[in-house]
Amino acid sequence: MGVVIQVAGAFMAVLSFGLVLDLPRKYLGWSGITGGVCWLVYILVKAGSGSLVFGAFMSGLAVALMAHVLARMLRAPVTVILIPGILPLVPGTSIYNWVYHIIRSSREQSMYYLIETIQIAGAIAMAVFLMDSMFRMVGNRKKV
Repeated sequence: MGVVIQVAGAFMAVLSFGLVLDLPRKYLGWSGITGGVCWLVYILVKAGSGSLVFGAFMSGLAVALMAHVLARMLRAPVTVILIPGILPLVPGTSIYNWVYHIIRSSREQSMYYLIETIQIAGAIAMAVFLMDSMFRMVGNRKKV
């Protein structure tokens, strides 16, 4: 039951974020679904592997794949689905913990959370880059 509530929360958060960003209404539901799937994949992979970074990477791949597929189906820019869809992956807790331990002068802990934040952000960026590159290669192959 907890997973369902978390996925619904991610859906609502992404939907609200889309409203704040003034996302066109016809894409709001799709971006919310993408955010929910993003969080579901993250929870499942993190539970299976125990790794925040691997969970972020696999979830980033899922979001980027969905964004590319939906963008082609809806004839929309990929970023309209991708940017709100990766919102649940933003490493806010790690950033908060990093700053908290900096303020408390706990050097070791602050370095741990800084490295964790950079790893998660890098995993997300790498996943988006890989999926985008794959779609570009497939698109270029069709043109030849």
